[in-house]
Amino acid sequence: MKKAPKKYLLFRLWQYLGRYRLLLGAGFLLMLLSNILSLLGPKLSGLAIDAIGTRAGGVDFQRVFYYAGWMAALYVVSAFLSYLLSLMMIQLTKRATCQMRRDVFDNMSRLPVSFFDQYQTGDIISVITYDIDTVNQSLANDFLQMMQSVVTVLFSLVMMLTIAPEMVLIFAATIPATVFLTRFITGRSRPLFRARSKKLGELNGFVEEMLNGQKTTRAYGREGQVIEAFGRKNQEAVEANTKAEYYGTLAGPSVNFMNNISLALISVFGSLLYLNGKIGLGDISSFVQYSRKFSGPINETANIIGELQSAFAAAERVFRLIDELPEKPDGAGAQVLGQVYGDVVLKNVSFGYQPQRPILSDFDFHASAGQQIAIVGPTGAGKTTVINLLMRFYDIDKGGIYLDGKDIYGITRDSLRGAFTMVLQDAWLFQGTIYENLVYGREGITMEEVEKATKAAMIYSYIQKLPEGFQTQLSDNGVHISKGQRQLLTIARAMLSDARMLILDEATSNVDTRTEMEIQKAMRRLMADKTCFVIAHRLSTIRNADMILVVMDGRIAERGSHEGLMEKKGLYYQMYASQFTSTEALHF
Repeated sequence: MKKAPKKYLLFRLWQYLGRYRLLLGAGFLLMLLSNILSLLGPKLSGLAIDAIGTRAGGVDFQRVFYYAGWMAALYVVSAFLSYLLSLMMIQLTKRATCQMRRDVFDNMSRLPVSFFDQYQTGDIISVITYDIDTVNQSLANDFLQMMQSVVTVLFSLVMMLTIAPEMVLIFAATIPATVFLTRFITGRSRPLFRARSKKLGELNGFVEEMLNGQKTTRAYGREGQVIEAFGRKNQEAVEANTKAEYYGTLAGPSVNFMNNISLALISVFGSLLYLNGKIGLGDISSFVQYSRKFSGPINETANIIGELQSAFAAAERVFRLIDELPEKPDGAGAQVLGQVYGDVVLKNVSFGYQPQRPILSDFDFHASAGQQIAIVGPTGAGKTTVINLLMRFYDIDKGGIYLDGKDIYGITRDSLRGAFTMVLQDAWLFQGTIYENLVYGREGITMEEVEKATKAAMIYSYIQKLPEGFQTQLSDNGVHISKGQRQLLTIARAMLSDARMLILDEATSNVDTRTEMEIQKAMRRLMADKTCFVIAHRLSTIRNADMILVVMDGRIAERGSHEGLMEKKGLYYQMYASQFTSTEALHF
């Protein structure tokens, strides 16, 4: 991917800092005063040195102490102002970084599902944490240092011109060489820092993936292979970091070398001017100090070249995520769903995640309001794809999908998705109380309704046994309770939803058969007036479905009731028979 120009990145960063112009203005004023007071020190130092030889046969201590006192006072005030500036910059960068992280997360909430199907979760997390922190560090330190450097260089140059303009010519040779060195090193280090950020993102993604699958890894005895794979990715990240840091740190010593050459030349020419009576010892002392302050910021800037390149590389990844295109906006005149009945029609629908690889072809069916539609078929047949299209997680290539006679592409996404509730195979719970997880997505639910739903979902007795009952805190995704219990909680949550359509994707795969049968009865009773779409591999759970769609290679191979399909003795019969004995299959 083409790298973003520095000017563009600086402009985008300024958009965050520029929101706080008052803080920036006050910070700039503090920085200016602090630096100027500090930069008056060398001049006072030179005057104090000259005062040593102003009185014959002795030292004018009164003048020496006078200038030394002013130096101490100016340095104390400068240090205090510098401290205030640091506090102000912390506040500024905190607000800017908070806004940046909020912009990233806000945009992520608007991104299409296809984005998260393409990128590793760990890589995205790396952008939100590591990359934004890297940018924050640069804003807090490097930005302030750059401002101070500009003031220091300009003020020192003016003071050197007032002391000995002839010696300033020395910098006409050393500064261009320094600029050439820094540009040369910068041009080669920035791509390396981009590569470092990429490798760290890949490493984070791998670690996140392996932590989620650690039980499977141990069950299959693949610890050695995982460690070996981690070692390779870790080594790649280390090598990328080493290369970036190596070339980034070349700038400091190189520029420091040029500064030492400048100091040597100043010493030589300053001595010649002193011997010719054109300059005093105090002036030489002041000039040397100003020359160090003049070249010091240049050296410091070179030292932070690596940090700046790292920040630019991180900013690229952050802004790339912020600039990711969100879901296509609702069409002009899209309507908000009012009362929903749940009559769904798919008409000649074709779709593929990639244009050359169709998943569904000429797919159509009609689900009347309140019907239970079961979708079965082998893995990869397109069952979950149907659900993705109903929810408009993806847009169809051809055909039409209609809800209560309305084209879903003429309906706002929010109201369309609000008409559905889902129970997936991978039960999702968030960190909070059991009660908060149960009422997620719906307000105004009474405790009586919650208890009724949990009883129907066969989880009420378990909750009552907990020390804090419904107020029991769940950890992230409820990892300290079993998968079956997590799934029962999500089923109870679905029962509490007032949506008119329900999607069950292997919703009872983690519960035992007896519990599953009880839940099926309860769900059938409580959701009798809802349109239900059920994806199931255990065919025994869908025998009471109003219509069963048998999907094969993206097409509906068979459709009908359980009894009707069994009588045909076609594909569904074969699938059912494969799960039971022949006798059980025939005597359903």
